[in-house]
Amino acid sequence: MPLPSRIPCFPPLLPLALGLVALGLAVAPAGRAQPRRQEADTATAALTILKASCVSCHGASQQGGGLRLDSRAALLKGGVGGAAAVPGRAKDSLLVKRVKGAHGGLPRMPLGFAPLTDAQVAALERWVDAGAPWPEGGTTSKHWAYVPPKRPAVPKVKNAAWVRNPIDAFVLARLEKEGLKPSPQADRVTLLRRLSLDLIGLPPTPAEVDAFLADTRPDAYERQVDRLLASPHYGERMALPWLDAARYADSNGFQQDGDNHQWVWRDWVVRALNANMPFDRFTVEQLAGDLLPNATLDQKIASGFNRNHLLNGEGGAIAEEQRHVILFDRVDVTATNWLGSTVACAQCHDHKYDPTTQRDYYRLLAFFNNVPESGVPSGGGQYRIADPWVYAGTPAQRATAAAREAEAAAAEARAKRLGTPEAQARAEAARRARDEYRATTPRAMVMSDARPRPTRLLARGDYRGATGEPLAPGVPDFLPPLWPAAGEDRTANRLDLAWWLVSPEHPLTARVQVNRHWQLFFGAGLVRTSEDFGLQGEKPSHPELLDWLAVEFRDGGGGWDVKRLHRLIVTSATYRQSSRGTPALRARDPENRLLARAARFRLPSPLLRDVALATGGLLDRRIGGKPVYPYQPKTIWDGLSITKERDFTYPQSTGRDLYRRSLYTFWRRTVAPANMFDTSARQTCVVRRPVTSTPLHALTTMNDPTWVEAGRALAERVLTEPKVSGDDARLVDAFRRVCARRPTPEEVAVLRRTLARARTAYRADPKAAASLLAVGASPRDTRLDAAEHAAWATVCHALFNLDEALTRE
Repeated sequence: MPLPSRIPCFPPLLPLALGLVALGLAVAPAGRAQPRRQEADTATAALTILKASCVSCHGASQQGGGLRLDSRAALLKGGVGGAAAVPGRAKDSLLVKRVKGAHGGLPRMPLGFAPLTDAQVAALERWVDAGAPWPEGGTTSKHWAYVPPKRPAVPKVKNAAWVRNPIDAFVLARLEKEGLKPSPQADRVTLLRRLSLDLIGLPPTPAEVDAFLADTRPDAYERQVDRLLASPHYGERMALPWLDAARYADSNGFQQDGDNHQWVWRDWVVRALNANMPFDRFTVEQLAGDLLPNATLDQKIASGFNRNHLLNGEGGAIAEEQRHVILFDRVDVTATNWLGSTVACAQCHDHKYDPTTQRDYYRLLAFFNNVPESGVPSGGGQYRIADPWVYAGTPAQRATAAAREAEAAAAEARAKRLGTPEAQARAEAARRARDEYRATTPRAMVMSDARPRPTRLLARGDYRGATGEPLAPGVPDFLPPLWPAAGEDRTANRLDLAWWLVSPEHPLTARVQVNRHWQLFFGAGLVRTSEDFGLQGEKPSHPELLDWLAVEFRDGGGGWDVKRLHRLIVTSATYRQSSRGTPALRARDPENRLLARAARFRLPSPLLRDVALATGGLLDRRIGGKPVYPYQPKTIWDGLSITKERDFTYPQSTGRDLYRRSLYTFWRRTVAPANMFDTSARQTCVVRRPVTSTPLHALTTMNDPTWVEAGRALAERVLTEPKVSGDDARLVDAFRRVCARRPTPEEVAVLRRTLARARTAYRADPKAAASLLAVGASPRDTRLDAAEHAAWATVCHALFNLDEALTRE
């Protein structure tokens, strides 16, 4: 439900309403989908119920009453009471009778669980009446996500004038079936602010807003889209969710939490996204860049995606155990990111819900089992990394390193040729200069297949419990076969796996990716469970749209073009709708699954910080580079100094580094940045960040030095703007810089009263004014009267805390 907006005061602390969604129970209206898809959806809904509520007592581990419900054959065989289901006759089926509690006075099933809802019972009845089809080899097709997407026909709609591109046709067709209409288009200021926050993570300036409002060309909006897609800040914005998915951090985790240099990989991601690297290449270089022919340094660095794992450097860590923990992590991260699948269960046993077997899991693990690593980091002091690694760093550092290497090589060759003491001394000096620079050059951890190992299935996932013959690298049997290794006289490797993931036959990768991109712009994916496309995941709200987008992303415009996909989404009428839903629409569709309005949600904390810095004129817009240390409590890392082996005093940055984008904040795994209150811990792969509205929002934005200083800096901007004079004009200027739009007269009146109260308070208490103006390291303009500056700083700080300012509308 949308939060209240445009209230010029500190936001109330609103509870977050959490809706509990029944998984996979909705069945499409008759005639809405192909018969085989209806059959598959019916089976998916029923099997989700059985596996969630029944198989723990009637499955492989135990069979209450002699009954198993984990295969169609077992279902039809039944237990001591006879067949559990009579296909085509739900009313005569024991399964249906028992879950209804209407069979000879016997207890209602499932025992030990809440009774099934009426909707769940109805879903089971429909399934049995349909013949009790079973995706894993019964009378129906596979689960929808495991069938390669085909481009569906764009539906015809009544209100064709509303449609701007095929996305709208699919959305409107659903709305018209539901008897609903889309919301009106948002006003132009709201559209530009939404677009700027979504594509570059920064607010539009008043000048940019004015230019857009003055542009009367029919493609004015599309011009803004193209401008933002071309911005170097686009890559920074799009990198944020990928860093969460890649569990990127600047330290290893565990006791003593050694630092690493994986920021070099983070910069590669930003460059790749800005250059619009096709997603298939983006995939291949991250999973197997080191295996490409004549791999470049950048391609090796890209493979650091799978070196962003935790590294346990504790004294009691068992190296081989930790190596397997890392291997398990790589399998899980790869499966979540590209397959949208939860495979971790299969580490110990066949997946209870999806068709992934334990053998499948270890065949996937075999792709990653050839890295020459011990499982634990090496070195002492601050930096602790693990083999293999490469010297890397910024382009300037790389150039200097290459020059030092060349100088040392030339000097050594000259010394060998001449053999004079002078030549030997020069060679020694060149080697010393090279080695000194090596010591200060970042060493990025990368992948390598330099140490082949046999892979065996592990009993219950215990690294000591290897069983059976070695398993060759391979992919799950329910997915397309691996290519092009088939028929070749060699073992498949990570490069084969990477190309397989982006092959035209693959059913998951394109769907999973377009769903994640949709989630970025609409707050939730077409499949809400973006980490799980399996039987326990949620069905897509618009399955035909998902498939159309997947095929269009994979095949359209040269293939795997991310910026093209983003342009398609943000130029749609669906995206341009107002987020202001009517009470009737909110009651009908509180979670906006029908897309009859635009999404409205709180900005994630990294963007809230960036927006405050940009609005206050403090943001340092440099792209890339080593991590920085913005404001944090001075003692935030003190708890890590258990053995005093290293100094964990927080090394707060100075100068411009204090005001760099949140993307560049040093991320310690054991103690994440305190003002990043809604981000992932960066210890595991996270592809669905929670959208929050918690007291931590207010505690951070009202008290953190970043926001207080940004309020002071914004006040200084409006007080020293030569083209603006007078309280009302300055209040309008401040409001526009924060919210993009112009305030209403009523809002200006409230702000005027707030300013008057603050003036009175600070004129009466000069020490309080001085204390407020002392927050933050940036110097203030001492020509401004302290009480006046403090009063305006209070108003500007309040503006940052408006719900409207914290929200992407």
